[in-house]
Amino acid sequence: MAIHSNTSSASRRLMLSIALVILGAALVDLFGVRAYRAYTRLHPEALATGTTDVAAIRGWMTLPYIARAYGVPEDTLFAALAIPKAGNERLNVKQLVAKYGRDPLATRQAIQQVLLHERRMPTPSGGTP
Repeated sequence: MAIHSNTSSASRRLMLSIALVILGAALVDLFGVRAYRAYTRLHPEALATGTTDVAAIRGWMTLPYIARAYGVPEDTLFAALAIPKAGNERLNVKQLVAKYGRDPLATRQAIQQVLLHERRMPTPSGGTP
Protein backbone atom coordinates (compact mmCIF):
# COMPACT_ATOMS: atom_id res chain seq x y z
CA MET A 1 0.00 0.00 0.00
CA ALA A 2 2.90 2.37 0.74
CA ILE A 3 4.29 1.81 -2.76
CA HIS A 4 0.94 2.66 -4.34
CA SER A 5 0.73 5.83 -2.22
CA ASN A 6 4.22 6.99 -3.31
CA THR A 7 3.39 6.36 -6.97
CA SER A 8 0.13 8.24 -6.67
CA SER A 9 1.85 11.14 -4.87
CA ALA A 10 4.63 11.29 -7.49
CA SER A 11 2.04 11.20 -10.25
CA ARG A 12 0.15 14.11 -8.65
CA ARG A 13 3.36 16.11 -8.30
CA LEU A 14 4.24 15.48 -11.92
CA MET A 15 0.76 16.56 -13.08
CA LEU A 16 0.92 19.67 -10.85
CA SER A 17 4.37 20.54 -12.22
CA ILE A 18 3.17 20.17 -15.82
CA ALA A 19 0.09 22.31 -15.09
CA LEU A 20 2.23 25.02 -13.48
CA VAL A 21 4.67 25.04 -16.40
CA ILE A 22 1.77 25.40 -18.86
CA LEU A 23 0.23 28.17 -16.76
CA GLY A 24 3.61 29.94 -16.56
CA ALA A 25 4.12 29.71 -20.33
CA ALA A 26 0.62 31.10 -20.92
CA LEU A 27 1.30 34.05 -18.59
CA VAL A 28 4.66 34.78 -20.25
CA ASP A 29 2.95 34.70 -23.65
CA LEU A 30 0.09 36.95 -22.52
CA PHE A 31 2.30 39.60 -20.95
CA GLY A 32 4.88 39.33 -23.72
CA VAL A 33 2.24 40.21 -26.31
CA ARG A 34 1.02 43.11 -24.17
CA ALA A 35 4.56 44.42 -23.74
CA TYR A 36 5.20 44.20 -27.49
CA ARG A 37 1.99 46.12 -28.26
CA ALA A 38 2.90 48.82 -25.74
CA TYR A 39 6.39 49.08 -27.23
CA THR A 40 5.06 49.51 -30.78
CA ARG A 41 2.63 52.20 -29.62
CA LEU A 42 5.31 54.16 -27.79
CA HIS A 43 7.95 53.84 -30.51
CA PRO A 44 6.21 54.41 -33.83
CA GLU A 45 8.30 54.40 -36.94
CA ALA A 46 10.00 57.71 -37.46
CA LEU A 47 9.36 59.90 -40.45
CA ALA A 48 12.15 60.34 -42.93
CA THR A 49 13.61 63.83 -43.17
CA GLY A 50 12.01 65.76 -46.00
CA THR A 51 8.66 63.99 -45.72
CA THR A 52 6.06 65.50 -48.01
CA ASP A 53 2.77 63.96 -46.83
CA VAL A 54 1.30 66.49 -44.39
CA ALA A 55 -1.43 63.98 -43.47
CA ALA A 56 1.24 62.01 -41.59
CA ILE A 57 1.11 64.46 -38.64
CA ARG A 58 0.32 62.59 -35.42
CA GLY A 59 -0.44 63.67 -31.88
CA TRP A 60 2.73 62.08 -30.48
CA MET A 61 4.97 64.36 -32.56
CA THR A 62 6.61 67.43 -31.07
CA LEU A 63 6.88 70.63 -33.08
CA PRO A 64 10.71 70.37 -33.27
CA TYR A 65 10.30 66.80 -34.57
CA ILE A 66 7.82 67.95 -37.22
CA ALA A 67 10.15 70.81 -38.17
CA ARG A 68 13.07 68.42 -38.69
CA ALA A 69 10.99 65.82 -40.53
CA TYR A 70 9.48 68.35 -42.95
CA GLY A 71 12.48 70.64 -43.20
CA VAL A 72 10.79 73.78 -41.87
CA PRO A 73 11.93 76.19 -39.15
CA GLU A 74 10.67 75.36 -35.64
CA ASP A 75 9.94 79.03 -34.96
CA THR A 76 7.49 79.11 -37.88
CA LEU A 77 5.43 76.28 -36.38
CA PHE A 78 5.38 77.86 -32.92
CA ALA A 79 4.43 81.24 -34.42
CA ALA A 80 1.62 79.70 -36.49
CA LEU A 81 0.09 78.23 -33.35
CA ALA A 82 0.81 81.40 -31.31
CA ILE A 83 2.58 79.27 -28.72
CA PRO A 84 5.83 80.31 -27.03
CA LYS A 85 8.74 78.03 -27.86
CA ALA A 86 10.24 78.23 -24.38
CA GLY A 87 8.96 75.38 -22.25
CA ASN A 88 7.01 73.74 -25.06
CA GLU A 89 9.79 72.11 -27.09
CA ARG A 90 9.31 68.73 -25.44
CA LEU A 91 5.51 68.70 -25.47
CA ASN A 92 3.84 66.78 -28.28
CA VAL A 93 0.97 68.17 -30.32
CA LYS A 94 -1.63 66.37 -28.21
CA GLN A 95 -0.16 67.84 -25.01
CA LEU A 96 -0.03 71.34 -26.54
CA VAL A 97 -3.68 71.08 -27.55
CA ALA A 98 -4.63 70.13 -23.99
CA LYS A 99 -2.36 72.75 -22.39
CA TYR A 100 -3.69 75.65 -24.45
CA GLY A 101 -7.30 74.42 -24.80
CA ARG A 102 -7.18 74.24 -28.59
CA ASP A 103 -9.27 72.34 -31.07
CA PRO A 104 -7.21 69.29 -32.15
CA LEU A 105 -8.43 69.38 -35.75
CA ALA A 106 -7.82 73.12 -36.14
CA THR A 107 -4.33 72.75 -34.65
CA ARG A 108 -3.47 69.93 -37.03
CA GLN A 109 -4.80 71.92 -39.99
CA ALA A 110 -2.75 74.97 -38.95
CA ILE A 111 0.40 72.85 -38.82
CA GLN A 112 -0.41 71.32 -42.20
CA GLN A 113 -0.97 74.76 -43.74
CA VAL A 114 2.43 75.94 -42.49
CA LEU A 115 4.10 72.84 -43.92
CA LEU A 116 2.40 73.28 -47.29
CA HIS A 117 3.24 77.01 -47.38
CA GLU A 118 6.88 76.47 -46.41
CA ARG A 119 7.26 73.75 -49.02
CA ARG A 120 6.06 76.11 -51.76
CA MET A 121 8.51 78.83 -50.73
CA PRO A 122 11.94 78.53 -52.39
CA THR A 123 14.87 78.19 -50.05
CA PRO A 124 17.57 80.83 -50.36
CA SER A 125 20.62 79.33 -52.05
CA GLY A 126 23.15 81.75 -50.59
CA GLY A 127 24.40 82.80 -54.03
CA THR A 128 24.47 86.33 -55.41
CA PRO A 129 21.36 87.52 -57.26
